[in-house]
Amino acid sequence: MPPRFPGTRGYMRYYADLHVHSRYSRACSRNSDLPHLAWWARRKGITVLGTGDFLHPVWAKALRESLVPAEPGLFRLRDDLDREVLEDLPPVCRGPLRFLLQVEVATNYRRGGRGRRIHHLCYAPDFDAAGRLARTLSPYGDLASDGRPALAVDSRDLLEAVLSCGEGAYLVPAHAWTPWFGVLGSKSGFDGVDECYGDLAGHVFALETGLSSDPEMNWRVSSLDRLRLVSHSDAHSPPVLGRNATVFNTEVDYFAIRRALETGQGYAGTVDLYPEAGKYHLDGHRACGVRLEPAETRARGGRCPVCGRKPTVGVLHRVEELADRTPGRRPSTGGEALKIVPLPEIAGEVLGVGPKTRTVERALESLTAALGPELPLLLQMPVDRVRQAGEPETAEAIERLRAHRVRRESGYDGRYGSISLFGPEDAGETGQPREEREPAGGARR
Repeated sequence: MPPRFPGTRGYMRYYADLHVHSRYSRACSRNSDLPHLAWWARRKGITVLGTGDFLHPVWAKALRESLVPAEPGLFRLRDDLDREVLEDLPPVCRGPLRFLLQVEVATNYRRGGRGRRIHHLCYAPDFDAAGRLARTLSPYGDLASDGRPALAVDSRDLLEAVLSCGEGAYLVPAHAWTPWFGVLGSKSGFDGVDECYGDLAGHVFALETGLSSDPEMNWRVSSLDRLRLVSHSDAHSPPVLGRNATVFNTEVDYFAIRRALETGQGYAGTVDLYPEAGKYHLDGHRACGVRLEPAETRARGGRCPVCGRKPTVGVLHRVEELADRTPGRRPSTGGEALKIVPLPEIAGEVLGVGPKTRTVERALESLTAALGPELPLLLQMPVDRVRQAGEPETAEAIERLRAHRVRRESGYDGRYGSISLFGPEDAGETGQPREEREPAGGARR
């Protein structure tokens, strides 16, 4: 059954990626525009996509001109633009797509004698609310300087501004464990979400895991039990959309998504990369090539064994500092915790080439044209159907992925880790040496 759009009935399980950036955010692809985002979202199997950067005046103007209202609180691409996107996709990848107004905001301030640099995801149900938020926040920084504006405002006051901008607007702490910019990060974060947002903390009902943590890690901290965990791509380029996503089983509208996060009704869980692939999973000192498990860091007195300086404390270490449970317990608010390896990574292993090569892109074009978008293929499609499509190695890789039979090399101190499904002992030696790289999404359209 398709998502509930006009003319359909009932609910459906669907994927949402609600942390995205436009071309106006620093270090983001020039192809991060609406047509490219729409093309890649459909190719990935995403139904609801964040717009990114709605506080940036130029991007906000583009959003107003290119999007039209759809279901409550959601938007679709203008018909003429959407036709061009659909013409360039195989029929099986032409699923419905909706946009939700979203922006990441960086707050820089001092509290408790420490500098705080915390990132937040802000959501608005309409352009009027987005405009009011922009007017409220403009005195705190230059909204035109970066799609992810850095504002001299306390996290608590940002939350108040979001709550005041429009009915249903809400805030989610972004990549909560990232050392420098997470609400719980080791460098400038707090020891609890309530401490960060003060008297308004009760209005925060969700938390983004980030690329270096997963739900199982977050479940070790009981103070987070009241929060629904969300996972999103934080995409700086369209091909990496959907590397993390949140799963819903609701009507496709803004308020149903918000209600699912606040009450659990219709919240199904998350899709995550293996957290070891994230660039801050373990401790380490990149300049010295030193990667440390948390216990090693503690045993060495918090010093790099090569240069004697303090290593960057990673997400796993920080989780262990705040944890009051052993691993393995799922709270009542917990949903499914699904893991993926991006399809370009799988194809690269199978073909023995890099995941961003034209060889891989041609293989993915053929595969998705025959079997459909990436996320349903990796997570839902019967493996026998993949095998019958003439893809036995891909089918084997998906079987291994679903059984969590993977090889992990953890990231640290800004260096991405890697996850592989095949090793040298496998017939055909499908694995290949892997240079350091961001988890792939495929070649650019």
